[in-house]
Amino acid sequence: MIQRIKTICLSLFVTLSPLGAQNEITVYDDRTGQNEIIDLPEGMTSDIDSLLQEWNVKNYLAFDENCESSQENPTFPKETYISRLSRMPNIMEMPYNEVVRKFIDQYSGRLRRSVSYMLGACNFYTPIFEEALESYQLPLELKYLPIIESALNPQATSRVGAAGLWQFMITTGKTYGLEVNSLIDERRDPIKSSYAAAHYLKDLYGIYGDWTLVIAAYNCGPANVNKAIRRAGDARDYWTIYPYLPRETRGYVPAFIAANYIMNYYCDHNICPVNTRLPASTDTILIHRNVHFDQIVAMCNVTPEEVKALNPQYRTQMIPGETRPCTLRLPTHGISAFIEAGDSIYNYKSDELFTNRKETAVVENVQPQRNNRRGRTGSRSVTVRPGDTLSTIAKRNGVSVNQLRRLNGIKGSNIRAGKRIRIR
Repeated sequence: MIQRIKTICLSLFVTLSPLGAQNEITVYDDRTGQNEIIDLPEGMTSDIDSLLQEWNVKNYLAFDENCESSQENPTFPKETYISRLSRMPNIMEMPYNEVVRKFIDQYSGRLRRSVSYMLGACNFYTPIFEEALESYQLPLELKYLPIIESALNPQATSRVGAAGLWQFMITTGKTYGLEVNSLIDERRDPIKSSYAAAHYLKDLYGIYGDWTLVIAAYNCGPANVNKAIRRAGDARDYWTIYPYLPRETRGYVPAFIAANYIMNYYCDHNICPVNTRLPASTDTILIHRNVHFDQIVAMCNVTPEEVKALNPQYRTQMIPGETRPCTLRLPTHGISAFIEAGDSIYNYKSDELFTNRKETAVVENVQPQRNNRRGRTGSRSVTVRPGDTLSTIAKRNGVSVNQLRRLNGIKGSNIRAGKRIRIR
C-alpha cells in the first residue's frame, strides 16, 4: 500500500510556503512540475492565545513548568514514521507519505504548544467523543477529528459559519437534530454535537464504505467528493482523487493522520502535555420556564463564566424554557441549589431581566392640535371601551389618573363607554 501511495499519490515533495504563510503549505508534484497550494484545516490555524482564554482551560489546565522534555524536535527516518503509524490500534488506514510527514512536522514544530493544550483538553472531551462514536459502532480514532476541525475549542466559528467542536454548518446541524435559532445553537453543545457528528459519519460511511473518503466528505461535503470521484474516472480511493479535491480537503486526510500520530507519539517529539485538574462533577436539570443566567448566578453559588462555559449552546444569557424544555448543566452543588430555590429563582429580578412585552396596547385616535405658542404640540384622545376605568386607561396610555381627571374635568371616577376623553 505504501508503494502504491508513492506512485499514485503524486510522488510529492512538500515544503513550507516560501511566503511564510502559516495557513497553507506548498506541494510540488514532480509528475507535472507544478506547485500546488494546500490550505491547512482551520483547526491548525487557531490562535493558541484565544484557546487559553476558555473557562475550562483557565480553571483546570496549566502548563507544566517542571516538564523536563527538551524543546528540541528530533527528526526521524521515514521508516520510523511508517512503523509508528502501522502500530497504532486503528481500523482506519493510516499510511505514510511526504504530505503526511509535512503535517506531522507542523504539529511537532510550529504547533507544539497547541498540541500541549489539546493533550490536556482531551481529558474534558475524549470521553464524550468516545461514547458517541461507540454508540454508532464507529472507529474510535475518529475522536481526533475535532482536533483538526476546531483545535478542541467549543466556541470555534469558521470563516464560513461552521461552529462548535465538530464544526457543523447550520443546514447539516439541523439535518442531524441540532437546534439553531436566535437563542440556541446546539452545534456548540459538546454532547449533542458529538452524537450528531457520529450519526453523520455513520451515514457517510454507508455512502462510501471507505473511511478516508468519509472524512474527506465530512470536510468538504459529499457533492465535492462525488465530483472528484467522477473526474478521477470513478476511482474511489482518496489518494487517487486527491488532485481533484478542494485545496483544504487535499490536506484534510493527511492532517487527520498526523493528528492521530502526534496524539500518540508526542513524547517522542519532546512535547509536554499541560497538567489537567479534573473539573468538579456536574449534573443537568430540565428547564420548563424562561430563566436568565443572572438569576442562576444569584441563587446557585456559581459564576457567570461557569454557567456560560457549561451551557455554550445558549447564544444569549436567557434559557428559553417556555419555548421547549431546555437543559441546564451546573456543578452538582449548583443543581441542588437550583432545585431548593424553587420559584424564587424565576422571580428574582424578573421585571428587570425580562423586558420583552407579551402584550401592548395600540394608541388610538390621535388628534393633532397646533399649539399657538410653539406651533407643533397637540392633544390626544381615546374612546372609552366597555369595562374601562380611569386606572386602566391611564396604564394603557402611560399617563396618571390625576392627569386624566385634570385634562377632562373629571372629579370622581365615573366614565361612560363610547365617550372620548383626552389623555394629553
